Amino acid sequence: MYLSRVEIDIGNRQKLRDLSHLGAYHNWVENSFPHEIENGIRSRKLWRIDTIQGTRFLLLVSDEKPDLKLLEQYGVSGSARTKSYDKFLESIEENKFYRFRVTLNPVKAIHQEDGKRGRVVPEITTEQQMKFFESRAEKLGFELVPNDYLIVEKSWVPMKKQGQKTIKLSRATFEGILKVTDKTVFYHSLTKGIGKKKAYGFGLMTVIPV
Repeated sequence: MYLSRVEIDIGNRQKLRDLSHLGAYHNWVENSFPHEIENGIRSRKLWRIDTIQGTRFLLLVSDEKPDLKLLEQYGVSGSARTKSYDKFLESIEENKFYRFRVTLNPVKAIHQEDGKRGRVVPEITTEQQMKFFESRAEKLGFELVPNDYLIVEKSWVPMKKQGQKTIKLSRATFEGILKVTDKTVFYHSLTKGIGKKKAYGFGLMTVIPV
């Protein structure tokens, strides 16, 4: 596994116009792996947009190294970096505490009268989004430290697939402290992602030891 990062060139208006929806970011990420395109391969890639002290970054976790020049297509020249993620992932321990950050697409399925799963609708309020996250923690291999996590950002973001109308997705970014309860399951959560719309900038959790 590899962890990569590039600074998004927010000073270039043309680049920002091209990145007007999540589908454009998805294409940017996919095009950064030309070997896969040439061979008709589509591996799982997790990515997230982070803003740190006013600087916007694209963060990426992937099985293979991206082409750094292509990763800078909408980034600041010379800002792309990649490193092996395996050593860190292997160092994660059960019952150890970590500070985390994750951006999710909180949704729920409306069940029909016959018990079948119906349409999926967004969770909108802060309370709904917190419950969405809290209810999934155990199955994802961790427990949240009470009163030590929160939503730091929430918004509606446009997404468009080729040939389809633009839709708006609910986005919430959570930060806080967690304790790993199942190393194997947690490893899967970090490398395969959490929740819906993982190809469109959701589900990538990153952690650092406390």
